[in-house]
Amino acid sequence: MPTSSAADQISYQDLYARWEQGNWRASEIDFSADREQWNNTFSDLERRAALWTYSMFFHGEDSVADNLSPYIDAAPCEEQKYFLATQQVDEVRHAVMFGRFMREVVGAGEDTATSLAATRPELTWGFKKVFERLDQMADELRRDRSKPKLAQAIALYHLVIEATLAQPGQHFIEASLSERNLLPGLSEGIRNVSRDEQRHIAFGVKLISDLVREDPECEPAIAQLLREILPYTTAVFMPPGWDERYVTCFGFTLEDLYSHGADALEARLRAAGLKPEKMRTGLPF
Repeated sequence: MPTSSAADQISYQDLYARWEQGNWRASEIDFSADREQWNNTFSDLERRAALWTYSMFFHGEDSVADNLSPYIDAAPCEEQKYFLATQQVDEVRHAVMFGRFMREVVGAGEDTATSLAATRPELTWGFKKVFERLDQMADELRRDRSKPKLAQAIALYHLVIEATLAQPGQHFIEASLSERNLLPGLSEGIRNVSRDEQRHIAFGVKLISDLVREDPECEPAIAQLLREILPYTTAVFMPPGWDERYVTCFGFTLEDLYSHGADALEARLRAAGLKPEKMRTGLPF
């Protein structure tokens, strides 16, 4: 059981203050240059690959926004509830940003519902399995607000979905667009999303550290959740027809994504005071 961790260096009040300082407006991003480049600069392959990738982000942001309410209810401290309320606002803002891109740049749908419907065929089997588990976790948390169940829920949301899947994808998207000076509106949005996600992940690391310290059953609960979900995460970024050009056309490889994600998860577990190699039967890194 951890006695101290890197998470002890931050406070929930500080994380809340960072939210106030980092506010931005998804409704004011200018996508006019993005629309011109999407139609005239991107190749057919790049449009297919970008639509595949960005659709998963759009649906992911919509899902996490919908599923955060039981987390707020289950958090044991008011400061934790307050921060989680700001995070729900962030997730909605992210979904609004990606939704605007789909409608105004890609031309997919006329409102949020139709844009989600138009892009749903892009979702991979692995993506669906991970987010079905998030739906299930939210239902479990409504019935069971114990610290071990909350620790599992935070591990799934903040450490797997945000730190292991979303953040590496955001990093490579931002790098590839910046290198070619493409999609300035989306690039601005991704930068803002990434800053928000860093704050969310820091909260998740801190809360897991606190929960594990307070209840020894939290650590094995987290290990159980990770053993269940990690096999699905490897299938999230399997491109259509196993065509790796969906990734390599933007300057990175599947191996880059996987190694970045695995490193991110291991680093966050250690920052929370946990040792992946000693979590009972171990984790499948």
